[in-house]
Order: sequence, then C-alpha cells, then structure tokens
Amino acid sequence: MTRWIAALALALLAAACDETVTTASAPSGPTVAPKQVPDQLRSGDQTARAFADVVRRVEPVAERECRARTNGVNCDFKILVDDRRGQPPNAFQTLDDDGRPIIVFTLALLDEARNTDEIAFVMGHEAAHHVRGHIARQRQNAAAGAVIFGGLATLTGGDPSAVQSAQRIGAQVGARTYSKDFELEADALGTVITARAGYDPVAGAEFFNRIPDPGDRFLGTHPPNAQRIETVRRTAAGL
Repeated sequence: MTRWIAALALALLAAACDETVTTASAPSGPTVAPKQVPDQLRSGDQTARAFADVVRRVEPVAERECRARTNGVNCDFKILVDDRRGQPPNAFQTLDDDGRPIIVFTLALLDEARNTDEIAFVMGHEAAHHVRGHIARQRQNAAAGAVIFGGLATLTGGDPSAVQSAQRIGAQVGARTYSKDFELEADALGTVITARAGYDPVAGAEFFNRIPDPGDRFLGTHPPNAQRIETVRRTAAGL
C-alpha cells in the first residue's frame, strides 16, 4: 500500500501543471486513445500513472461540458484519492463548503480497474452527477418527502415523536425516488465526457459486468446493470 501511494504521488508530480489531483484521507466521434497500460492494471506504478493521465485528459473535458450546460455553477473539479486502508471499491461526487465539485476514488477501485477506459468512464460518470445537479435535486426530493410524510403523520394524530419518525422515513423515500433516473442521466452524459476525452465509454462500462446487479427493486438506488450498459451503448452510437 505504501508503495502504491508513493507511486501515485510521483505520477501526480508529473502532472503538476494541473493541480486537480490530490491524495486525501477524507471520507457520485472522437478518436479512442490507446491504452496507457496493459488490460489488467496490476502494477501500482502503472495504475498510479494511468490514473494521473486519465485525470489530466478527462477533467478539462468535464469542466468544458459543465460550463456549456450550466449557468453560475462551480465547474472547477477537484479529483481526490481516498488512501485509507480497507475502503471498498468506490467512487462518488460531493461538494466542498464553497460548492466546488469533488470526485473521490478509493484505492481499491483503481486497483480493480482493468484499463484506462474504465477509470475514465467512472470519472466522467461522477462529473456528470455534478453537471446534472443531482445533489441539489436529491436534497429537494428528500425535503419534499419529509414534508409529505410528516404532514400525513400529523393529520392521522401522530405525536411529535411519530411525526419526526415519519419525516425521516419520508426524507429517505424522497431521496431515492428518482435516484435510478439520476444514475442513467449520469451514465449518458458520462459517456459523452469519456468519449470526448478520447476514451472508449463502451469498454469503460464493462465494469458493470463485474459488479452485483441491483436488479429493478422498488426504491432501489441504482438501475439494473443491463439497462446502464444499454444507455452507454445507445449514447455512444449517437456520437
């Protein structure tokens, strides 16, 4: 692990002209570029340098797409690597206190990526969540759910404790109401970002075939993997 982090630091120094990449301990028709490393990213050195290269190419494209599709939104993406031990394979998008979009990768996800297309697609997908305003929309849905469920509890004579419990449940239901749609929107726009950065989004979406399929559960947070892959293929074909 120490060697992996050291390799990542060296790779990021090579990309010092772009300060969007940082390691962190804190807790969403172009020509296809040739692979920067073999299909299976086994070496920590190779993975670190491949990741730095993907950031250098994808972040500017994500920023351009963000500025073209939004108004008054902070489009200065910052890419972080969560270097804590034992974290599962994951990537997510969040915002800092100033509204700057943050994309976080865990080391485990980078270790499991089979090629740079997969890393690029995940990065494009997470950037797309910000461009589409999914965090704000999810918060709005959660607030609406809390109001509705709390109101129903009040109308049926619930005491303050029951009303608070209903509000919590309503917020959870509201937050999940359109989460599948948000994921498909991010898959579609992420496909565009990935392709315009010079990577193959269809090859990048192959990682869906290696993760558990969530199926089509009521109030599930993610759509079926097959639906996501089809969204990527359809969007890529349209390019």
